[in-house]
Amino acid sequence: MKYRSRARIFVTPLALLACAILFARPALSADKPVINPPPTHQDWTNLGKLPDWSGVWTHKRSDQNAQMKNNPPPWNEKAAERIKFQYKEEAEGRPPPLFVNCLPEAMPAWMLVTHNAMEILFTPGRVTMLGESDGNRLRRIYTDGRKHPDDPDPTFHGHSIGHWEGQELVVDTVGIHPQTSIAISEAQGVPNNGDMRITERIYLAEPDVLHDELTIIAPKVLTKPWKTTRVFFRQRLRRVDIVEGTCLEGYFKPGVDKDGYATFEPIPHDVGGNRIPPKN
Repeated sequence: MKYRSRARIFVTPLALLACAILFARPALSADKPVINPPPTHQDWTNLGKLPDWSGVWTHKRSDQNAQMKNNPPPWNEKAAERIKFQYKEEAEGRPPPLFVNCLPEAMPAWMLVTHNAMEILFTPGRVTMLGESDGNRLRRIYTDGRKHPDDPDPTFHGHSIGHWEGQELVVDTVGIHPQTSIAISEAQGVPNNGDMRITERIYLAEPDVLHDELTIIAPKVLTKPWKTTRVFFRQRLRRVDIVEGTCLEGYFKPGVDKDGYATFEPIPHDVGGNRIPPKN
């Protein structure tokens, strides 16, 4: 009996603590809606009404190159000088390292100049873009009616909200790191320097052709909004399926430590991300 008495004394404070934590949680109410409510059967049914964007999408490189010449961004004077210098460096065999240290290409460069495949997933309240090449290539576009945060924390891909207008996805993106580049190639581009906003209209121009119409507002490097379109082709063959791509993996080589365990050993790289040849 003494043992059971002591057990009751030990358990009672824990039970009281659990009750205190439970009742301390904020109650859900009309003015505090659930941010991520569980999807309903109707939510899943509604996905069937959306256009078919399944498969793997690859860029149209010839269109990217044409846009560089025929529809360049309206750079301000300082940014234009930087682009001019980058062209000169590339022509002389010293392409500037625009994307280094395996940082994400980020927005808007991902959509503007990427040479890697992507896939697009529809789930209730969200469109998700997954890119090949590096593990950080991910865009979440919220379509559940939420607004942008009042003061979003800057990220590489920003905070994106979208809505459907018929068969077109309209996306608004803010909160992007000022360091991310408005790029016209892998060797030409300038940091947006902050206050950038990107709107997109994404739609099927043909059954297997996806268009992304972008309007980029970057008042610190552009003299006016830049409107441009990027084209993606759908691939359905398994040979073009997306595989895992980890950028940092190229910075290491397989090795074995002193205890016989498999390891990754670092490979020296220069500031541009190129491997430094061994001295011997």
